[in-house]
Amino acid sequence: MNRTALLKAIRLAAMTCALAVAPAQAEVRILQSPGGQVGPFLDLFEQVRNSGERVVIDGPCLSACTLVLSMVPSNRICVTRRAVFGFHAARSIDRRGRTYAEPEASEIVLQTYPSGVRNWIRSRGGLTSRLLLLRGRELAALYPTCR
Repeated sequence: MNRTALLKAIRLAAMTCALAVAPAQAEVRILQSPGGQVGPFLDLFEQVRNSGERVVIDGPCLSACTLVLSMVPSNRICVTRRAVFGFHAARSIDRRGRTYAEPEASEIVLQTYPSGVRNWIRSRGGLTSRLLLLRGRELAALYPTCR
């Protein structure tokens, strides 16, 4: 995927995660999301950003779900004790179902994260195939606890 296509995709978002969303609500609660394809998440998070709603991370937000950190302003994101972000390198699947790394896409995604998250990821070796879990005190140092 080239840089332009990825940036375009990062502006879109996803309906495939377990979210509690209602049009009249003042918040979106992420209870559990294993991630998935980037496009639907970008669509969803663009809608959330435009709605002005607050995002409560109240469970695992893995892989493409972490794009919420790139799409929604940090001052509208809070975390609970159960919050966990899971980051890994971008990857694609070819027509034969084989997975392959997308290093350029990984670097672009890394650049979209807020500086505190980006620095945390870099201090742990960057985005690789290994899942990096941000939680607990380290996460609470970057985002406020929900009230």
